[in-house]
Amino acid sequence: MRSLSFVGVVLLIGIVACASLGIAVAGDEEMCVPMGIITLEPPDSVDAKRAAVEFQHGRHFVLACNNCHHTWEGAEPITGCMTAGCHDLDTLPRKEGSKVIDKDQAFRYYKNAYHGQCIGCHKTMKEEIQQMANILADIDGKLPTTGPTGCIECHPKD
Repeated sequence: MRSLSFVGVVLLIGIVACASLGIAVAGDEEMCVPMGIITLEPPDSVDAKRAAVEFQHGRHFVLACNNCHHTWEGAEPITGCMTAGCHDLDTLPRKEGSKVIDKDQAFRYYKNAYHGQCIGCHKTMKEEIQQMANILADIDGKLPTTGPTGCIECHPKD
């Protein structure tokens, strides 16, 4: 129950921070932050081989908006990832006259953008969770509330 209230507080702080940033920067315009599920689909020109992704936007409020919306500066409404000039390519870019992938432009391919961002972050989280599991195993499953705060906790008496 305690961890649920902590998550609630963090979520509330994130919403208030994003909302106040939006109001402070946008002035008279109201900033809209989607709270529910955002369906991520490939461009219309792509024959999807897998189902669309039901992205839980609210679960990501603990992150800074710029973690995903990397070009957003806070003044304008956020545009989708597949807008012109960002991740707008519906095929993997190749070097002219070749089958070799153009690595300088590969980030513009929508699939690379999502997979690189989402899977990369989730792999990092998985590693961090595994590290916490290893720590819990070392301390018999009891997570300390803080690190040591008293002298003898680090410096045992002789």
